[in-house]
Amino acid sequence: MLPHGWLFPGRSLTDPISSRQLHRAFQEAAQNGGIHKRVSPHTLRQGIATHLLEDGVDVRVIQVLLGHGKLETTALYAKVSTRTIHAVAGPSTG
Repeated sequence: MLPHGWLFPGRSLTDPISSRQLHRAFQEAAQNGGIHKRVSPHTLRQGIATHLLEDGVDVRVIQVLLGHGKLETTALYAKVSTRTIHAVAGPSTG
């Protein structure tokens, strides 16, 4: 909670919006943005984890930010992009 209230306040500043309201707002934003894939707040969470990993943030830091107890759970969120995989140099043959 922010010092002046919730990041996503509900009808009252002392209560957050419901998960259903958040999901509806997310769907509307995706539609307005021309995104036709199925998306949810969970999609945003997974995307943030992926970008952090690609930017070199340690996976254990991402684990803490996501509030995961197990590193294996974080690994499921942090899908590494093809671009990142191709950037890894293989063993030299020579």
